[in-house]
Amino acid sequence: MIFAESVLSTGRCGRLGRWFARLGSRSLGSLLFTHPGFGRGDIEFVRLRQRDALHRRVCQVLGRPLPPLWARRSRHHLDGGSVLVSEVFLPAILDLA
Repeated sequence: MIFAESVLSTGRCGRLGRWFARLGSRSLGSLLFTHPGFGRGDIEFVRLRQRDALHRRVCQVLGRPLPPLWARRSRHHLDGGSVLVSEVFLPAILDLA
């Protein structure tokens, strides 16, 4: 199970902003990994601890405290705009019940 957070650049987002506006109920991955114009930066991995802002947001959304969590992030680029995608790997879904 994954908690994802995406941040769109507020600068020159041009075509990227228009794509996001029309995304609707489709997954972000359906855009990022199928459009040939997208480039992807390096993937960074980190272990989030309770003091980290992203860890706190995950706990707030789920309504419960969690142990340290592994996460990854990467920046995707299109026409000078970018979106930062962070994914947090959550404990097994059965543990959340």
